[in-house]
Parts: sequence; C-alpha cells; structure tokens
Amino acid sequence: MIGMRMPRYEGALRRRSRQLRRLADALTVPRARREGVIVPAFWWDGHPNFGDDLTPALLPRYGIVPLYREPRAARLVGVDSLLEFMPADYAGAIWGAGLMKDARHPLPRAAALAVRGPLTAERLGLRVEPAFGDPGILVSRHITQPPPDGRIAVVPHGHHRSHERLARLIAEAGDAARTVNVHQRAAGAVRAIAAARAVITTSLHGLITADAYGIPAVWTTLEPPLGGGDFEFRDYEAAVTPGRTRYRPFADAGSLADFVDGAWSADRAVVQRLGDGLETALTDVRGLGSGDFPLGAMRALLRS
Repeated sequence: MIGMRMPRYEGALRRRSRQLRRLADALTVPRARREGVIVPAFWWDGHPNFGDDLTPALLPRYGIVPLYREPRAARLVGVDSLLEFMPADYAGAIWGAGLMKDARHPLPRAAALAVRGPLTAERLGLRVEPAFGDPGILVSRHITQPPPDGRIAVVPHGHHRSHERLARLIAEAGDAARTVNVHQRAAGAVRAIAAARAVITTSLHGLITADAYGIPAVWTTLEPPLGGGDFEFRDYEAAVTPGRTRYRPFADAGSLADFVDGAWSADRAVVQRLGDGLETALTDVRGLGSGDFPLGAMRALLRS
C-alpha cells in the first residue's frame, strides 16, 4: 500500500535463510527436482521486490536452480537493470538483464544470450544480436491468470509509495482501483496485476506483467526520478512495441479513469515470439551448472 513500511531484509542470517527457502522452493518444481542444475547467479537481493524475485522464481521452471552469488562470483545475471553491477571482466551469461542508465558499459567477455532490449545491446557494444525481452513476460506461461476483478491496478515503484498526488488519485477512485505492493514475492504481485482490467505503473515490471497477460497499460514517471530515468522503459519498449510507447505524463492525470483511457496492450504475437527466444536462450545456460553445488548435496542440506 502507499506509505507502507518495508520489513527488515539485511544481514547474513536473513540472506542465508532466503537462500535455503529459495532452494527449498526450487525443489518443489518437478523439472528442477528431476534434472536441475545449480548455477551461481546474481540478482538484486537488497530488499524485497517482485521484479528482482523473478530470477529465482522463473529459472527452476526450466531446470535451472539459481544460487545467489555476488557479481564477481556469478556465472549468470538475470532479471532487471543489473548490468552496471557486473565487472568489466565478467565472463558469465546474461539472460534478459538490462542497463539502468543510458551510457556505454561494454562487457566483452560476457555471453549475452538475451538482453532486455536493443538499447542495452547497443550500449554493451554487442556485435551479434542476442534474443530480446525481459524474462518477466514469461510469467503468464507459469502462473494462471486469475478471474478479472474489473479494477485498475496502480503499481508504484518503491520510490513512489508515498507520492501524495498519486495516493490522492487512488483514494478518489475508490473501489475502481487498487494499489499493488511491489515489495513482495513474485507470484503475489503477478496475480494482483494479472486480475486487473488496466494497469498504471511507474514500475517497469508492472508494465511487463501487464504485457504478459495482454492487459492494457500505461506507464508514467514521478518524483523522485529513478536512477536511470526512463531508460529501462525505453529499452524494453524498443523490443516489445518498437516505435510506440505507452508513456503518459503524470500531469495529464486528472483521474485514474481518464489516465487509462489511452491504455493499450502490446501485440500478443510479439510477446509470444520474445518469450520463445528467452526460453531458447536458456538451453545454453544449463551448461553453466557448477560442480561445486551438486543438487543431491543441496537436497541433503535442506533435509538436515
């Protein structure tokens, strides 16, 4: 909800607990349990956020169990704007990640199997075009869309949870709108967005989840601005809606209902094609499995 406080998330014990919980969750996925390989991977783990949770949530569905590691020890970097964290000599795989800022960041040794969009590919200096798309578009292949509730889902980025005018517009909309808390695990936030009739978001993964389920959406920007401005939105839309944008200035928002009048859905065929490319790219990721972390040993650890 707007103005909510986040739970404490830092500390070695809390991180270790999350690691064990994610491994336990992965072992409930039949494919991961049957043929899973463990891959040391990096994703943002500094606070709870459903977009960041997509890496450990999605990969076990493809027989890959990501084990959190800091960038220098990772062999895979997953979902979100993470590439600025990777050192210049990073030699692992990139799967759907993007840059946060509109600036060059070459990673010449990395295996760019998939990146979020063509703007990221250009700033990385890639010579061979990878697959494009954010892996968040795959959620509809694994989480059944709930029955629609006919409401507008407002998905504020964590920086905008306390934005006064946005909170006022939500309150004025009454039962016609609801706020989606991005500070939760992936499945809950995805279902909350997927049940909406339309989405207004300042969070990129609010837009991506809407696209996964074919829901009309608009995105906007608020104060304080995100670290990279609107670069990640432009990068994503250059792959999914090239030449078109769902952006609307927040100053145009007289009411939430007026704001979504111009909302529209991404082309389902394009979303399908990008999702297929992201899944195909994972066949190369399976070769990054680490012999240091055999799955059988992890099963024993989790039983102890």
